[in-house]
Amino acid sequence: MDHESARRPSTDLEEVNERVRREVMKAIEPYGQRPVSDLVDMSDNERTKWLFWNLHENLDEVRALEPSLIGQVIRTQLTVSDGQSMWTDKFGLEKRAEFSCKWQLLLKPSSYEAEQAYSISEGWIDLFIGDRPPPHPSLQPGQKGYLDSDSALYPNQLFLYGWVSEGVWQEIKAQLYNASSNCHTDIFLRDNFLFPVKPGLGFLSGPAGSIGITNIEFRTSSQPRLTSWVRS
Repeated sequence: MDHESARRPSTDLEEVNERVRREVMKAIEPYGQRPVSDLVDMSDNERTKWLFWNLHENLDEVRALEPSLIGQVIRTQLTVSDGQSMWTDKFGLEKRAEFSCKWQLLLKPSSYEAEQAYSISEGWIDLFIGDRPPPHPSLQPGQKGYLDSDSALYPNQLFLYGWVSEGVWQEIKAQLYNASSNCHTDIFLRDNFLFPVKPGLGFLSGPAGSIGITNIEFRTSSQPRLTSWVRS
């Protein structure tokens, strides 16, 4: 009986989160149910809604399109604090990197067709830098982050909250702060590392309606970024 009582608060919270998730998905369902051929005529915000709904409600079918996301980093900001943590009662060094970015959605209609890129929403990326997962956001073991929106226009903007190791940061920071206009950095989220945060996928955590991420790639390039190939 005591064991059952201990489980009840967690179960209640899961039920509330699932109810909120279903309400969110219902609101964006008209966009999500549109065929892939309509993407070219959609706005950036509508494509974002299409992606979120299909990853939550149509995951197996949308996997066939190999959907991946690229966050084109436009601006960077590094925050370092030494003292009282914002997230816990501990003291110590904390580092966070924030990136303002423009997101792109990559889809491959079939094995016989070339990959197509679609412009979607702007947003930002907030990454904790450390040798272990951060106290905030709360992530499951092996989870690197989640895509969410705290906007009333959900999900018109894409916000990525997560973490990377100190080793990864040391590898990429020189490129991020390179003053040359020919250098740029993108953050790449592969399709097979994107999962909806919903019941049955207990290896992920995040707000209701978010997309969990289990791997983050940084891609640095030393040539100008091409913009003409993106469908806008």
